[in-house]
Amino acid sequence: MANRILSIVFFIVILFTAACRPPSTTGDCSPDASYDTASAGSPADIPLMYGIPIDSFDLVSGEIKRNGFLSTLLPKYGITIQELEMVLKNSADVFDVRKIRFGSNYTLFCDRDSNARARYMVYEHDPTTCYIFSFRDSLNITRYRKEINKEIRFSTLTIETSLWDAMLKNGLHPSLVTGLSEIYAWSIDFFGLQKGDTFRVIYEEMFIDGKSLGTGRIFGASFSGYGTSVYAIPFEQGGREGFFDADGNSLRKAFLKAPLQFSRVTSRFSSSRLHPILRIRRPHYGVDYAAPVGTPVHAVGDGRVTRASHEGGSGKMISIVHNSVYSTSYLHLSRFASGIAPGVYVKQGDIIGYVGSTGLSTGPHLDFRFYKNGSPVDPLRVEAPPVEPVADSNRIRFDRQKSVVVSLLESF
Repeated sequence: MANRILSIVFFIVILFTAACRPPSTTGDCSPDASYDTASAGSPADIPLMYGIPIDSFDLVSGEIKRNGFLSTLLPKYGITIQELEMVLKNSADVFDVRKIRFGSNYTLFCDRDSNARARYMVYEHDPTTCYIFSFRDSLNITRYRKEINKEIRFSTLTIETSLWDAMLKNGLHPSLVTGLSEIYAWSIDFFGLQKGDTFRVIYEEMFIDGKSLGTGRIFGASFSGYGTSVYAIPFEQGGREGFFDADGNSLRKAFLKAPLQFSRVTSRFSSSRLHPILRIRRPHYGVDYAAPVGTPVHAVGDGRVTRASHEGGSGKMISIVHNSVYSTSYLHLSRFASGIAPGVYVKQGDIIGYVGSTGLSTGPHLDFRFYKNGSPVDPLRVEAPPVEPVADSNRIRFDRQKSVVVSLLESF
């Protein structure tokens, strides 16, 4: 077992260093500017926090509040307004104090005497980046990047009710499900998953201080369901990395399978449906997806917005022309995304609006409609054209990479 794991790690390192050129495996774990730790009398074995020796400081931690946070907090620890202004002025190109996020954490490093003067303040901007305010001889701010550790993971998710529930059952990070849904968005109907369908995936998980930040790169995946298997082989050509099936066809298609990520179908395309409000039978030329108000709605393909307005029973709706053949409409929205208006060009996956219940609607949902040559067609049955496959000139390199990825996926 140990030998197999070592072989897997070895092959992944060789494969993706040579073929996919992954980013560096660790972040920069040192400050952008060094500290004079010698002046604090700190030998190498003194513990550091954010690169600062902590043996001679008392630490005060808290959460950033609204209303004049810095000017209210720091004077309590011996920092004058003039010193604060000088720090901000000296480091205006490093950090804009207006970008401080309320609710984030801070730590003060204070002298161990009756004055308890703050010598440093560390503001945790996000999980990977801190800003260190120095109130020693040099009044400035430096950026500190925490070390990101990455581990290769292998997971199998078998569907009982949904991919999301399979994730929860296996204790996996939600970003893995998001990654899989993005890779297979064009080739798998996530609303039609059946019990027993299975995903296998090789990926990296990122950690800081032992806490998971989520999924990094996905090195390969497979889906078994619908009586078939679909591999996702990462491969770079033309300066762009994408995912391809075992035959070298791109998993990316001209259209997404659905305009929402996580939802469920509540009403399908029909030539005669009993309208839930009007109580009469009439065609329903779309698919209804139930989702909470405010859920982002994505453009299923590149195109130009031709309509973004309130249209009677359709409520707030958006129409997009994708090319000379296909167009789509999105009905009952609560609001449009910023910048969406007739004439605007959108790209596949762009957020164009948000789920609502405007117009003739019994509850929050998206009515999604698909048109071919001006006639409505069932969105769930549309065969979207694929993008470019692996080029003949890259076939040998792709086959070599596919062989390794497939053997790894079939080994667990």
